[in-house]
Amino acid sequence: MNQVPRNIAAAARTKIRIEGVSMTFDNGVTALERVNLELAENSFTCLLGPSGCGKSTLLGMIAGFVQPTAGRVLVDGAPVSGASADRGVVFQEYALFPWRTAIGNVEFGPLMRRQPRAQRRSLALDYLALVGLAGHESKYPFELSGGMKQRVAIARAFANSPSVLLMDEPFGALDAQTREILQGEMVRIWQRERKTIVFVTHSISESLFLADRIVVMATKPGTIKTVIDVDLPHPRERTEPGFIALEREVKHLVREEVDKLGVM
Repeated sequence: MNQVPRNIAAAARTKIRIEGVSMTFDNGVTALERVNLELAENSFTCLLGPSGCGKSTLLGMIAGFVQPTAGRVLVDGAPVSGASADRGVVFQEYALFPWRTAIGNVEFGPLMRRQPRAQRRSLALDYLALVGLAGHESKYPFELSGGMKQRVAIARAFANSPSVLLMDEPFGALDAQTREILQGEMVRIWQRERKTIVFVTHSISESLFLADRIVVMATKPGTIKTVIDVDLPHPRERTEPGFIALEREVKHLVREEVDKLGVM
């Protein structure tokens, strides 16, 4: 499937609106300052930047876990005041229930919504198959590799039927090969489900492979440095000239922010 051209995607309905958001913690540290951003419905956005630029804080505000000290976040035009099942979250840590099997973990959300057993079982099986875990439904987390656990976490998030999926470096703890495999799977799943995805990453290559929009964040304090529309069709190849040229451009932008921090 090819990516929707940017001139068409730009006309899509706004799903998430961030208006003048700032966040200063009790210790006086300002994590974010006057952030404004609009994310289209069904878009895939990566928040990219060095540690300390406020990526995860901004994601937490969209999730409703963190309240800004100024400004507001709106989803579907309504201010975010707390967590909601309509905004699913996948963390770097798998956070699976160790006493539940893979299918039991995926069924948990539908169970809490009191869906009939047959319906939630069918739903869980569908999403486990979607993430490539057909045949592993009865395994417990301790029997699964790191990549398989994260697949279960992704399937569990989708089974809750959120319209927004928020992902905080979900592949950061995985080895390079597994990470690349899951990146490809993530694109495939997004193309089928068409959720609005916001994905935090430190990896320039990952952001270019996944997103149709990259928000490069500046630091000290966290602000938006620039927004880049990625007009490369899926599936993307990291060796293609267009990918390499854009990677060079984004690397320069991020490097400027890393140099501010005085770290290698």
